[in-house]
Amino acid sequence: MAEHPKLSEFNARLDALFNEVDEIMEERWAGSFSMHPNRPKRGTTSNPEMDGLFELAPDFTVGLGSQKGRGYLISCRVATLDRVPPERLETFMTESAALISDLLPSHFPERHLEVSRDGKRYKITGDFSLGNV
Repeated sequence: MAEHPKLSEFNARLDALFNEVDEIMEERWAGSFSMHPNRPKRGTTSNPEMDGLFELAPDFTVGLGSQKGRGYLISCRVATLDRVPPERLETFMTESAALISDLLPSHFPERHLEVSRDGKRYKITGDFSLGNV
């Protein structure tokens, strides 16, 4: 399936941002929980989303039923069999959202994008226009 070239570029930059945040979170919280036994060790795959303790990913939503509208939900999962207390998971989500918010301007200097709470999750909203090819 063909993809708009500017969408491909946007997605690559968004992936780079999430990979950078994943690296920071892995460093900050290394050893806080045991990793799932089937999860590859950090740095052993080509995609940081697929290894290590954290799985950080942007999930696009059209925003039906949302007060914020369309955007990218920030998914933060912990790959462990340990019980993760809700308050600790909230800490992980809040920290990753804050890091993404801080790094958005360096990855997307030409766009107005922001991170805000949308229900129980955080979401990136703003200018997702692709312009002309």
